[in-house]
Amino acid sequence: MALILIFLSSGLFLGWSLGANDAANIFGTAVGTKMLRFGTAAIVGSIFVIIGAVVSGAGASHTLGKLGAVNAIAGSFTVAFSAAFTVFWMTKMKLPVSTSQAVVGAIIGWNLFSGKPTDATALTKIVTTWVVCPVLSAIFSFILFFIIKKILKHTRISIIRMDSYTRAALLITGAFGAYSLGANNIANVMGVFIPVSPFPDIHIAGFFSLSSVQILFLLGALAIAVGIFTYSKRVMMTVGNSIFKLSPIAAFIVVLSSSLVLFLFASTALQTWLLSHHLPTWPLVPVSSSQAVVGAILGIGLAKSGRNIDFSVIGKIGMGWVATPLVSGALSFVFLSIMQNLFMQPVFI
Repeated sequence: MALILIFLSSGLFLGWSLGANDAANIFGTAVGTKMLRFGTAAIVGSIFVIIGAVVSGAGASHTLGKLGAVNAIAGSFTVAFSAAFTVFWMTKMKLPVSTSQAVVGAIIGWNLFSGKPTDATALTKIVTTWVVCPVLSAIFSFILFFIIKKILKHTRISIIRMDSYTRAALLITGAFGAYSLGANNIANVMGVFIPVSPFPDIHIAGFFSLSSVQILFLLGALAIAVGIFTYSKRVMMTVGNSIFKLSPIAAFIVVLSSSLVLFLFASTALQTWLLSHHLPTWPLVPVSSSQAVVGAILGIGLAKSGRNIDFSVIGKIGMGWVATPLVSGALSFVFLSIMQNLFMQPVFI
């Protein structure tokens, strides 16, 4: 068991890295505009990330599992460590990169090393969301900007009351965003460990139970919470201030837009409802909160004619998005070779 816990440490490191980079973006605009204190954002974000991961985390993990089922605990450790190291490195560079891309790159690195085929259908679904996620978030924020602008134009609210309403709205939407993030992105943190989960199901007093997968997700969510508290402020300030200077109302729109996108790609209940009414659905896959937030900020910028968008920052972030899966995949291949040939641990069966 001790060896298994050591192997799980890379998943916890990845959770910490996600908290430091991706999870922070849910409250990045609110903190960047000084509408919420960092401490308040960290506490609320941590609580709702954990709830979302444990209650609704299973949906997005299925598609990720189809991409490549890592079938040895040492392989799972190495894949998670490669993704975590990539995200940590990008975080040191103050880039809001995609943990989803890092995990996908690392899994493909394992597929190449082990000689396993990569599911082209699952890969296409996931890569498509890398484009759809920021675009959809930008569309949401663009539309919401004009809706809220029209509402405010016909509503007479004092400045003090408006400030109070905005702070409350940022807190509520941030909680919703953190829940959606936990539900969507916990698959990135612990998804590679699901086939080799060492934990038994827990049943308490006949009315409360946690499955083996939920226990994994709980541990990963706690690691995300630690990442939020210890290292997320750096990326919050990059997202909240560098791309486009946001007003408090615009910050609320960004949080709401990005949260809706994360929720759409994580909710099994919504997908079931759409299917029951013969409506089109979309894949349940882990998407990047960073991409959703950046897309939403761009949507706001375009709604304001795009005059103040810092495209140099956008270009830098875009380069990070392109580099992330490539770097993670290469590191995964190298680290797997070291794990198997130097440490004599089987990384695939």
